[in-house]
Amino acid sequence: MVRSVNPVDGSPFGPEIPDTDPAAFDAALDAAVAVARSWGEASPGARAVVLRAMADALDGHADELAVLADQETGLGADRLRGEVGRASFQLRLLADLAADGAYRTTDVQGLDERPLPAGHPPLRRTLVPLGPVAVYGASNFPFAFSVPGGDTASALAAGCPVVVKAHPAHPQTSQAVADLLVGAAAAHGWPGGVVALVHGFEAGRRLVTDPRVRAAAFTGSGPGGRALFDLAVARVDPIPFYGELGSVNPVVALASALGDPDRFAADYLASLTLGSGQFCTNPGVLVVPAASGLPEAIAARVVGLAPGRLLSAGVADLLNRSTGQLLATPGVTALAQGPAGDGGFTHPVAVAATDVATVLGAPQLLHLECFGPVGLVVTYDTDAQLAALLDALPGCLVGAVFATQDDPGAAAVVAALARVAGRVVWNGWPTGVAVAVAQHHGGPWPATTNPLHTSVGASAVHRFLRPVTFQSLPDALLPPVVGS
Repeated sequence: MVRSVNPVDGSPFGPEIPDTDPAAFDAALDAAVAVARSWGEASPGARAVVLRAMADALDGHADELAVLADQETGLGADRLRGEVGRASFQLRLLADLAADGAYRTTDVQGLDERPLPAGHPPLRRTLVPLGPVAVYGASNFPFAFSVPGGDTASALAAGCPVVVKAHPAHPQTSQAVADLLVGAAAAHGWPGGVVALVHGFEAGRRLVTDPRVRAAAFTGSGPGGRALFDLAVARVDPIPFYGELGSVNPVVALASALGDPDRFAADYLASLTLGSGQFCTNPGVLVVPAASGLPEAIAARVVGLAPGRLLSAGVADLLNRSTGQLLATPGVTALAQGPAGDGGFTHPVAVAATDVATVLGAPQLLHLECFGPVGLVVTYDTDAQLAALLDALPGCLVGAVFATQDDPGAAAVVAALARVAGRVVWNGWPTGVAVAVAQHHGGPWPATTNPLHTSVGASAVHRFLRPVTFQSLPDALLPPVVGS
């Protein structure tokens, strides 16, 4: 049983939502299995119509959804209204992809100019949907990375039914959105099974182990994602598990880019505190020259910043523990802290400071994600120290470098970040992930469980497809998408 909680004062509101019982859970999975073949074999245009109807349903209720989500998350109705638009945009982008059908990357060999070994029969390769997909939404994005988000949209576009585990931080928003998606599918002749929602911890655990589920996608904490990943791969029939587990995203500033430390400090803090620091692309570690004057500029600005409003008591507790662990590390000092909040789930803006030697002696600092408005500034004195630090970086979603183009050290930093990051940003901050064909929102472990795929943009669809090659089949027996 879960009940919505107002993050401003911690008070519960709205009806209690019961956990999904075993009978309802089985009904949802049975419906997904029942519709999987027809949804997967539907024409690309037919699936596109449904995805566009889902996008229209979200846009048509954007105001009320934003108000409801703000009650549950405190993220602000304006930001949440924009997030609804992001979710509907991605649904339409993937609808266009589905309608085009090119994502199947059909390959014909032996029937055109591409040669095969002498005497080999022709081959035709295509991609087919995996089957029902489990999706676990994120607390910090109740639309873009939750029930109607990129995981759901890309699985549907691939031809896979989706069963979403509702996030306990926004259960009413999850249910309201799921009802809209189910209604949009029903209005176009898909009465059940294409999308379903389940609630409760046990339902979430059962999803990833249920043999009817053929893949899973998760956005959330490292411990939670790793626990589900372990269950997925320990199955008798292991399934793909695409986990985005957060990241400490390094930002490296070279001296050539720091002509105005005060301006740079302001931009850094704007990125650090965006969404109260509750972004998986938050600039968790800022690496700067010791003589840059930047730590002092940051400290001068932090003291006047308002505290961040956090999503839930759980997020606040986790942030307090990780911040305490950060400041308890020998060699790490509190650089500056802003004023405390006035109750509710709040946390002051805080920045700690240390140097390269401390980090190399305590490499856990590069794995410590402070999910909130808390950052770590690491100073270096020499190019050799910077190189040693870069070599110690773990996998991350995104890394950024600030430098002038003619800086002789810039190329080495870019190359080092590319070895560990899924996205490398030049003279920009890591927060903000565009929904685009060329986007990659992933990275090496521990940022994700699979660095080859992304959860944002058009290429997300490939996570829920598998290749099949047809050899020597006559056209009459080929699936419609492969036929000539």
